[in-house]
Amino acid sequence: MNKLSILGGILSTFILTASFPAFSQQGKDNNQKDFSEFLDRKGNSYRSASGKPGEAYWQNAADYQIEVALDEANHTLSGKVTITYTNNSPEALDFIWLQLEQNRFTPDSRGTLTTPIQGNRYNGDTDGGYAISQVAAKVGVKGAVSSKHLIDDTRMQVWFAEPIPAKGGKATVSMNFSFKVPQKGMDRMGRLKVKDGWIYAFAQWYPKVAVFDEIEGWNVEPYLGAGEFYLEYGNFDYKVTVPYNHIVVGSGKLMNPTEVLSKELQSRYAKAAQSDQTVYLVSPEEIKNTQLTRPKQNGTVTWHFRIQNARDIAFATSHSFIWDAARINLPSGKTALAQSVYPLESNGQDAWSRSTEYSKASIEYYSKQWYEFPYETASNVAAEINGMEYPGLNFCHYNSKGESLWGVTDHEFGHNWFPMIVGTNERRYAWMDEGFNSFINHYSSNAFNNGEYASDLNQTRRFNGYFTSESREGIDNYPDVTDTRNLGMVAYIKPAIGLIMLREYILGPERFDNAFRSYIKTWAYKHPQPTDFFNHMENVAGENLSWFWKGWFYGNGNIDLGISSIQPYGGNYVINLINKGTIPMPVLMEVTFEDGSKERIKLPVEIWQRGDSWSHLFKTSKKITAVEIDPDKVIPDIDLGNDHWPVEIYK
Repeated sequence: MNKLSILGGILSTFILTASFPAFSQQGKDNNQKDFSEFLDRKGNSYRSASGKPGEAYWQNAADYQIEVALDEANHTLSGKVTITYTNNSPEALDFIWLQLEQNRFTPDSRGTLTTPIQGNRYNGDTDGGYAISQVAAKVGVKGAVSSKHLIDDTRMQVWFAEPIPAKGGKATVSMNFSFKVPQKGMDRMGRLKVKDGWIYAFAQWYPKVAVFDEIEGWNVEPYLGAGEFYLEYGNFDYKVTVPYNHIVVGSGKLMNPTEVLSKELQSRYAKAAQSDQTVYLVSPEEIKNTQLTRPKQNGTVTWHFRIQNARDIAFATSHSFIWDAARINLPSGKTALAQSVYPLESNGQDAWSRSTEYSKASIEYYSKQWYEFPYETASNVAAEINGMEYPGLNFCHYNSKGESLWGVTDHEFGHNWFPMIVGTNERRYAWMDEGFNSFINHYSSNAFNNGEYASDLNQTRRFNGYFTSESREGIDNYPDVTDTRNLGMVAYIKPAIGLIMLREYILGPERFDNAFRSYIKTWAYKHPQPTDFFNHMENVAGENLSWFWKGWFYGNGNIDLGISSIQPYGGNYVINLINKGTIPMPVLMEVTFEDGSKERIKLPVEIWQRGDSWSHLFKTSKKITAVEIDPDKVIPDIDLGNDHWPVEIYK
């Protein structure tokens, strides 16, 4: 296609004459299609065009009361859940849908039957699943009780004797449940045998309500593997009964420390809550010393936790834990507690003995940079899980050390912002939590301990092998259908690189940070869609970015900016540029002069609306010796040979 542009926007078309060199000129064809809207992002009463919840925005809520007990001999967890559901929607509901994610661990679950023969990261045991009984559902306080329900794979439908009224109607659902704790829980939960006993990592452990929203109605995608979670917010009050010698850490605040901790341990707990240095609650030498650390020496004990305005909870329990903690200092002046539990195998200053230091630093950085951490505790648990996140609690691999342990700890705690605070739909849009989190991890790693584990994610061109691969996939792919070999790039790396480009190359840090902070604050404890993010970033930053969302987040093309030639002209220079890629970009150039000095110039992305070539008149009295596009190498330009003049081998 013949696409020509005018001379650098400096000279008007009506004075072009034959005496001019053959600079690129504007032709009748253009690239406006690359800049046009590609999604329906018009506002409505539920979600505004400025990317904010509209005046009619609503979301439902679910509060949970749970009591469970661990049978360590049989590796089972059993108990009762009571859910108080609030229907804030504008329609009455005859039923609700729940997620029963433990049903993934059965031989005929959809997740099992869609796992490749050779297996993948999301392999899981198949001898588990829920036993559900005593289902009781009623509307209001005096409503008739219904036991009608249907269980299909990882979903459960519960019917009421009468509809839950719209706009604030309440209902309760209760049931007993039990399941065998899988040893291999899809790299998200399970149990690990260590020298001193078992470590139990409990997640996806209770029946939970699915999201009902104005986008899909009931969000009932089954739990298959790569797709994670989409959950309503609410308050949780839960009690866990375990053998007397166990330690339990869970999402939220420990409500009964005097009942489960010895006086010595209570004293250490209080000391840790006031210390910026890590304090042992249970040292390596004290793992088995229950006389010192436990108030009981037989039977069972019940640990009681609460967390407010959360979308999920998880906990861990073992009698094999080393336990340490320190204070987290928050920008408002509030404090929280960073704590780590890990077995003797994980001990050491090159390993988990620094976990609490890492946890504290991570939470403090994100709280200062983006939005304050809202929960009372931040717990890091060593388990046979490569890394998984829940509100205020992580599971990280017990063999992780050094940079690896920092990386997984920081990543999983970063998830408290995406998707725990900003409640996106992980089943569909993995990039809105994994990608955003990988982006904030980049800056947190650079900030930690003067760059002890500095990130190189901004070295984007090292990923060009993937970006030019025939097997590459788009960011907008659902995680469960993405090739697991590509999932790291699709969900984590490519969207994170997109945000790095947006911050460092397109908008600049100040405009980006204003918009990103505003997005987090605006959608905290709510359910944004991709269009809400796009609209909000554009409105706060003051930039139409349709070309960028379309090209990078909803396309599979690449960036290839180049310098075709540089010509002297009237004592100045004309820099002739070309866009050989499918994603337009602003053009940042660094000009080097004969005297060794340098100057940077930035041309707006709109130069590519007019065609695939552009000529810029660069006025200078100095002699140019070199020109380079993207001197900091922020953008993953796939052709390393045409972004420099004179042409030189990319170093």
